[in-house]
Amino acid sequence: MTAGQRRETILVAATAAFAEHGYQRAKASEIAARVGVSEPVVFQNFGSKAELFAAVLEQAAGTAVTFLTALTSGDRAVSEVLRALLAPEHLDALHAPGALGVLFVEGTASGSDPVVRQAARTAIRRVARGFAGLLEAGRRAGDLRADLDPDVAAWSLISFVASRALRRAVVDDPDIEGRLVESLLAQLRP
Repeated sequence: MTAGQRRETILVAATAAFAEHGYQRAKASEIAARVGVSEPVVFQNFGSKAELFAAVLEQAAGTAVTFLTALTSGDRAVSEVLRALLAPEHLDALHAPGALGVLFVEGTASGSDPVVRQAARTAIRRVARGFAGLLEAGRRAGDLRADLDPDVAAWSLISFVASRALRRAVVDDPDIEGRLVESLLAQLRP
């Protein structure tokens, strides 16, 4: 196995461990065991747990942006794509243990470490730019309002996605989530 392949294998194992257990609870020893290397090999490749998590966040943001970019090339209207992305079941799956959404939540919740804090800021800003690109494509296609500010709308979507756990925990009426999605989409459409 080349050094690059080993690093990539560690990154894959770390992504799974952090998504399953969170940043604080995931252990470098567990990541090493998943790869079949010693714990020092993990640190030789990434320096620290925080730097490993930063690399995981960078890769997760890249995955999210690639996904969002691919959505702009399809035949579906952007408003329909957004309806599917913002659907409660999709948001719940995105934030389920083991899913990539957990990584972004963990990154913002683990803000006491400056490396993690900066990595989370960078990753989430990158995802916001991906959303802005999707929204801009919808604006250009006439599916979304001509006067839409894609950057502002992207942050509105990021906030909506991030607050799903709060709504799931405290809102008793399950129909509210669907009405919230429709309200948000109504603000974006012409």
